Amino acid sequence: MTRPLMCLVALTVVRLLLAACLPVTPDEAYYWIWSHTLQASYLDHPPMVAWWIYISTLICGDTGLGIRLTAPIAAAVGTILAVLACRDFQTVLLRDRPLVRMLDPVAAGILLNATLALGVGATLMTPDTPLLFFMALFLRAAARLVRTGDLRWWVLLGVSAGLGFDSKYTMILPVAGLGLWCLLSSVRRKQLLTPWPWSGLGIGAALTAPVVWWNATHGWASFVRQGGRTGDWHPASAPGYLGELLAGQFGLLTPGVFLLAGMALVAAFRRRTDVDRLLLCLTCVPGAVFLQHALGDRVQPNWPVLIYPALMCLIGVQAERRWKGAVRLGYALWGLLVCQAATGFLPLNRHFDVALRQGGGWTTFSENIALRSQEAAFIASDEYGLASELAFSLPNRVVLGAEPRWTLFDLPVWSCRAGWGLLVRNGRRSFPPGSPWATLAKPVGTIVRSRGGREAERYDLYQIPCPIPPEPAGWLRKLPGAGRG
Repeated sequence: MTRPLMCLVALTVVRLLLAACLPVTPDEAYYWIWSHTLQASYLDHPPMVAWWIYISTLICGDTGLGIRLTAPIAAAVGTILAVLACRDFQTVLLRDRPLVRMLDPVAAGILLNATLALGVGATLMTPDTPLLFFMALFLRAAARLVRTGDLRWWVLLGVSAGLGFDSKYTMILPVAGLGLWCLLSSVRRKQLLTPWPWSGLGIGAALTAPVVWWNATHGWASFVRQGGRTGDWHPASAPGYLGELLAGQFGLLTPGVFLLAGMALVAAFRRRTDVDRLLLCLTCVPGAVFLQHALGDRVQPNWPVLIYPALMCLIGVQAERRWKGAVRLGYALWGLLVCQAATGFLPLNRHFDVALRQGGGWTTFSENIALRSQEAAFIASDEYGLASELAFSLPNRVVLGAEPRWTLFDLPVWSCRAGWGLLVRNGRRSFPPGSPWATLAKPVGTIVRSRGGREAERYDLYQIPCPIPPEPAGWLRKLPGAGRG
């Protein structure tokens, strides 16, 4: 076993240990709920993350490791795929320019793992986890197509594109980039006259058909939710949104890798070989869409992570010698973040400590909620993440989702004929306009979630009398318990 592979195995073991030890975040608990009601799609995202959690919980049960088991493994395999893709791209470039110096292709994998996006994403389970894996597979298939000229690689391109779309809708952007690359080259345009590209397209469409079917039978709910703000235009807010987008990438790539990626993009624009055009299309088409979106609305920092494998390959075909410094900084920042998440050793408040806000104090908080609701018929929340976290943490209690999104899930309808229930919601947020809970719920107190004496979040508690009027009662769905108690 070579030294880089041994290091990757060791890193994967560390990530598996972290996956087992770190607290489950609200979004992870939400996706865990999905895995208990498998569907062709969901309001927020396609279903791949639910299937991955379903498989891993069959092995490790309804635990933190059970939710995250596939994340470190997928990151390791995806790293190998990215390295192999970079090696193929270098081989093609060296055919025409044999004296050009390039980095060892292993550098692409090392750089990818030095980003906070993969460092954090490999220990948590989100839709970006399978997306990054299938993007690495997509990149590997594209590299083999370029190196070998074997058109059968279009089939794997279709498979990886379809499964990537089943992970997150943004997979359509690198697919569009691949199409643009084909149109820019006479050789690739000739390939479009053969059946292989269309076979790959057909396979990809078939793999995405269940997601389209679910949307068609649910009022296009997910497509409308994800694409409804595409054409927004707010020039007064655009500078702030663009600044947030760049700052987010500066952080998730880490500063050194961010600068290397910028230099690699400039160098690729200057060379404009077939490989450069391919990698530029795979990165710049999604990048242009995210920039356009930032003109009218906020772009979440994690959205552009699907282009990171291609960016690392762009860096890998350079002769940049300063990459090791960027790697050291990236791993140091990842280690600092992990230590903060595990111990909270830095005295940061909730505004600067994401780990505190997302994962701090859930066990004690859930125990306090259980004590405050001993006589209650149910516990509910009209916030999906909070309801999911309570369902995961309180396996022996009836926990209800109490907002319209839950009607899109195949979960048991629940009604309360007598007694009362406890509604829990974020104390920093008001009831949405027109919420029936605002008039039904009676305040009964406040509870704080904290870690080490530092407040993570504050929650208001409300008593809900039964029976409940039809409108909010129609939203109530019983969330699955973790089954550990």
